[in-house]
Amino acid sequence: MSGARTRTSHPVAIATAGVVWLASATGDPARGQTRDDTARDNTARDTASDSITLGARGGIAAAAPDRATSTQDPAGGSLEFSARAGFASDYIYRGVTLSDRRPAVGAGLEATLGAFYAGTTVTSVKLPTQPAAEITFGGGVRPKLWGIDFDLGWTYFLYPGEAPPAAGAPDGIEYWEALLRADYKIRETLRVAGGFAYSPNVSNTGAWSKYAAFGVGIDVPRSALPQTITASLTGGVGYSWFGDQSAALGGFPLPSYLNWNAGVTFTHKVFNLDLRYYDTNLSRENCFVFTGDPNATPGGQINPVTNPDGLTSRWCSATVVAKFWFALN
Repeated sequence: MSGARTRTSHPVAIATAGVVWLASATGDPARGQTRDDTARDNTARDTASDSITLGARGGIAAAAPDRATSTQDPAGGSLEFSARAGFASDYIYRGVTLSDRRPAVGAGLEATLGAFYAGTTVTSVKLPTQPAAEITFGGGVRPKLWGIDFDLGWTYFLYPGEAPPAAGAPDGIEYWEALLRADYKIRETLRVAGGFAYSPNVSNTGAWSKYAAFGVGIDVPRSALPQTITASLTGGVGYSWFGDQSAALGGFPLPSYLNWNAGVTFTHKVFNLDLRYYDTNLSRENCFVFTGDPNATPGGQINPVTNPDGLTSRWCSATVVAKFWFALN
């Protein structure tokens, strides 16, 4: 994600990294249900949204439920808090590694008041600008309209401790992104979700970015699992496209691409385990253009404008990731 011409060029879209995202934890169980029953009923809904990895970040820990009961009175309700922390064998966001194919850890906090939420997260990353971590601040509103759960939010991405920029490169990769997501329950065990995310200046490159995605989640029948464990099968597909970068970064757009994922998520009380396959349609040459991978290798097809050295990267190729996290609501 660099729009770069050399191995040391400035990274771009890789900084669109997601992190641990904490959602509403008000969890007012429906009448006649226990807390465990409510959690099971929400599993497909939660993981359908997670499979999108849209603006509401699905990083180390997947998203928590957007409780419909917390959105019926946007101005009312009590202030609630949730916390999550976990680790992953690789930190993948929109099909691209943000940890150089290495393990990563993350944690975050979120506060909700009715339909409104605000939160912050910290996640370890390994990006070309060498930041100490990725820190996000965000907020928004999650109303329920016509039986559809919406999420209208905003996130700011901060990268402390970055290395000094190269000559002509932007000063840091901090940026913000807005999102709109809709989540709909088709039946008790099946949910679908879709949405759109936009940044006017992704990773401080001068280029806008747009992302559209769709996801689905299906509950595994309870009879197939131990009583205290729930599971969902989920999948998602998304498409990213970009405007032109600044003249200092070449003036050309980053390569647009598809990404997809499929996997299974297991939950036992506060503990969660996700096993997931990720992939993109980016070539290894375009993967370097997109990421600015400092460990890229020569030998690829040369593009005199975007990749004159024919460098290639594996940061966008197929992989299987294990994620484990716990949530305190």
